[in-house]
Amino acid sequence: MQPTIIKIDEVEYVRKDSLQSPLAVDTNGLPYMMVRTYSAGVFAGYLRKREGMEVELIQARRIWYWDGAASLSQLATEGTKKPQNCKFPCPVGSIVLTQAIELIPITEKAKKSIEGVPVWTQ
Repeated sequence: MQPTIIKIDEVEYVRKDSLQSPLAVDTNGLPYMMVRTYSAGVFAGYLRKREGMEVELIQARRIWYWDGAASLSQLATEGTKKPQNCKFPCPVGSIVLTQAIELIPITEKAKKSIEGVPVWTQ
């Protein structure tokens, strides 16, 4: 995203709202991440801690099944175009994933999309 530049009297100004990061963060500055693990699946949540392959997420949802995105990269960047077909269970307060093999930053747009998917239950 390019910043919006306004020119007044030959002086260029950058709009403050155009400098915001497109990545989602909570009020404590924790990044919202997509984490793929070796055997536990995929999760979306706030990254509290990472040490090697061990990751702790808070307010995390398991991404059990998704539709409306071709890959996790697209899901983390654009969100889902078919939220009604996705199966994301309720969030958990905290989870430690011991074999994290992929971490993808989630954009604010994708975060809103993921949060908009109804809680899947059986």
